[in-house]
This record gives sequence, structure tokens and C-alpha cells, in this order.
Amino acid sequence: MSRLTPANLVDELGPVDIYLFDQVLKGRFPPGTRVLDAGCGGGRNLVFFLRNGYPVAGVDRSSGAVSATKQRARELLPASMVESTFLDDAFRVEAVEDLSFPDASFDVVIASALLHFARDEAHFRGMIAELWRVLAPRGFLFTRLATTIGIEDRVERIEGRRFHLPDGTDRFLADQKMLEGFEAELGARPLEPLKTVNVAHLRAMTTWVVEKSAAGGQRG
Repeated sequence: MSRLTPANLVDELGPVDIYLFDQVLKGRFPPGTRVLDAGCGGGRNLVFFLRNGYPVAGVDRSSGAVSATKQRARELLPASMVESTFLDDAFRVEAVEDLSFPDASFDVVIASALLHFARDEAHFRGMIAELWRVLAPRGFLFTRLATTIGIEDRVERIEGRRFHLPDGTDRFLADQKMLEGFEAELGARPLEPLKTVNVAHLRAMTTWVVEKSAAGGQRG
């Protein structure tokens, strides 16, 4: 076994969201886990999964981002898996609120730094509904999103749940009550408590990880 160094660790993991890799360390990605990265960008969160043979897919509105993810896949996947038909099926240019994958296609759905780009609450709900639809029973949704948690007195409401943050950006910001409300609506089970990082009082990033029930669907 080669000696573990910072250099080869970065090579193995890529620039992965450390809170996502925490889920790997907790044993929540057994071999064969089907993974969707929603809002995949250039595929930074998929390096570990590609290197280790997981069946992965990704979507993004940006054709350039999807092309970059396909190139990353070509470099990391076995040659037998990189035929253009496979890549075109797995990595798609499309909106998260209008996914083309069938119901229950994935065991884990990743939405890292995505949901706070919602235009409004209807858009936010639409994204959550589609991410939940393609998630298989007993699968889990991993999200990292900006929230108001801990910085309520530092954000300025624009309209609805859109706020101006001290870092100069405008974002759709959920709060704890809203996320817990979604858990109740979806019949979701939190895999761990909400965890929020306050970034120099400029923004707050919350990790929200919830499991879909064996029965699957949404509560009426």
C-alpha cells in the first residue's frame, strides 16, 4: 500500500465537499450505490465515486459544466464505460426542477450549494420535489445550502424568502422551521441533526441530510 500523503489524497478525492465526504466515512455509500449529483458543475464532488466505480450521474443547466464533468469521467472511468452513449445518458443538461430520470433511479442524491439559487419558494419546492422523486426508498438526500440560521439579524429581506447577505450576494434562504416542515411533508427521517457553519457572519451554510422511507412517497 502506498503511503498516504496530502498530494495523493487530493488526487484520490478531488475537491470534494468535506461534509459530503463525511457521509462516505460514515459508511453511507456501500459499493454499487447509485449517485446523482444535481447541479454537478464540473463534477468536483464525483471524483471519489468515479475513481471507485460507483454508478454516477449528474445534471446541470450549464452545457459547459456538463461537458467538463463528462471529460472528468473520461479520465477516471475504465475505458469500457466511457462510450459516448453512456456519458450522454448519465450526464445531462437540464433543470433540477425538471429531471428526465425515472422515479427511484438513485440511492443517493447530492445537492451541494444548489438550493439557495432558487428564484422563489415555488422554485425551491419544485427542486425538492424532483430530487425526492428520483430518490429510491431507503435512499438519502444530501444537501448543503445557505440559510438564515444563526445570522437572522444580519440578512436583509428582499421579497419572500430571498435575502441580501452580508457577503454581498442575494440568495433564497431557508430556515430550520422550513426544513423541518419539508421533513414532515415528505415523511423523511433526518440522518443527523442540522449542522450550520457560520462563515465570518457573512453567510451561514447548513448541511441537511434526510432519508426516504421504505414506503417511498410523500405524505398526504
